[in-house]
Amino acid sequence: MLDNKKKYIVNGNSGIKAQIQFADQKQEFNKRPTKIGRRSLSRSISQSSTDSYSSAASYTDSSDDETSPRDKQQKNSKGSSDFCVKNIKQAEFGRREIEIAEQEMPALMALRKRAQGEKPLAGAKIVGCTHITAQTAVLMETLGALGAQCRWAACNIYSTLNEVAAALAESGFPVFAWKGESEDDFWWCIDRCVNVEGWQPNMILDDGGDLTHWIYKKYPNMFKKIKGIVEESVTGVHRLYQLSKAGKLCVPAMNVNDSVTKQKFDNLYCCRESILDGLKRTTDMMFGGKQVVVCGYGEVGKGCCAALKAMGSIVYVTEIDPICALQACMDGFRLVKLNEVIRQVDIVITCTGNKNVVSREHLDRMKNSCIVCNMGHSNTEIDVASLRTPELTWERVRSQVDHVIWPDGKRIVLLAEGRLLNLSCSTVPTFVLSITATTQALALIELYNAPEGRYKQDVYLLPKKMDEYVASLHLPTFDAHLTELTDEQAKYLGLNKNGPFKPNYYRY
Repeated sequence: MLDNKKKYIVNGNSGIKAQIQFADQKQEFNKRPTKIGRRSLSRSISQSSTDSYSSAASYTDSSDDETSPRDKQQKNSKGSSDFCVKNIKQAEFGRREIEIAEQEMPALMALRKRAQGEKPLAGAKIVGCTHITAQTAVLMETLGALGAQCRWAACNIYSTLNEVAAALAESGFPVFAWKGESEDDFWWCIDRCVNVEGWQPNMILDDGGDLTHWIYKKYPNMFKKIKGIVEESVTGVHRLYQLSKAGKLCVPAMNVNDSVTKQKFDNLYCCRESILDGLKRTTDMMFGGKQVVVCGYGEVGKGCCAALKAMGSIVYVTEIDPICALQACMDGFRLVKLNEVIRQVDIVITCTGNKNVVSREHLDRMKNSCIVCNMGHSNTEIDVASLRTPELTWERVRSQVDHVIWPDGKRIVLLAEGRLLNLSCSTVPTFVLSITATTQALALIELYNAPEGRYKQDVYLLPKKMDEYVASLHLPTFDAHLTELTDEQAKYLGLNKNGPFKPNYYRY
């Protein structure tokens, strides 16, 4: 999908090359009234992460209190009220979840221990917009241990763990997030992170590009003091490349999404496990014998297909890229167009990062009880807006599960209203998130400490050496022992004994 490739030098001293790729609904469904606020904000590249709203509460929140957190007066034990979460009293439960996550995030804990004395992020003021989970909490507390000040909002209205947000607020982190935010809440939370008297960010950690977009639209002068942006998702990276192509990118940006440690581990191995978890928790379905079509055979699609195939499902794949398509064929999957199988499949899963991959025409032709969900970051892959019409009836079955019913009685099962299935409806493997979070932390350290002139106003990939370092930090968990090159072998291969071991163009 991406073209117009461009190469340049990341660091003149190291000669490392990076590859840049350029690319060229608002009828709310909710039984509960919600405030309508900042909705006129235009989006130039893709829709917001908040185009629809649900009253879903955190799985661990047994409270029936429907009062908006914005209307509550809460303070932590230190007397601070610089946060907005569902219920600060849940902090103790959230702390236990964070402690569990720490056991499965060895690299972050090692980084925290090794670099704590040096404080490489001393003076850094990081504003973040990511999923707020126990794993993200470990990252935030690591950044704090390395000297950074942080303010945080959620990038997804469904994925916040309320008890974890409470634990972070209790620890003194200004966190503005709760599960089931409205669209107005979403932007309000981001604004509270950014627009604060006496505090201005100098680093951005984003997941999806909404935070970066908000600062560009509302507070463009802030970029005079911002040293760089670290972006995790394919959606956010796409937006950065658009800004770069248009000459509007004001600061250097690190593309974490296309780093090897993100692509091959978070996208592939994480989705291979979490797709089954999300579907099971929401539908209780049996996978054996079910016909599934997976749209997109990138790393996310590969992980989903492998998991479903192993469970006995009959898996079809759609692709636009002939290379990915050939990979799907060689892996034993039938390559089809969506129109060819839409009437017969039991499950439709999108993994493309594109928009309107599943259109209203596809939805109209699906068979009764077909399950529709999205594993891509962007919520634009399924045309959910087209389902918000008077002739269709929406029926909430359980949290994050809706029946959309046609006049003839046919119904489809829509999960998480077309948003990211695994983080909205289940959890993801902590160990894999440790890999991504460590990569994010190192990217922040690199951009913050880079001498002036090393990075220009463009989008960069992480140096290969940094990817290898992240991987090496996780090997002790498996009691793994790396083989070391002899001097003779290193000379024969033309490598440094300590790496990097592959050229930047190497395909893992």
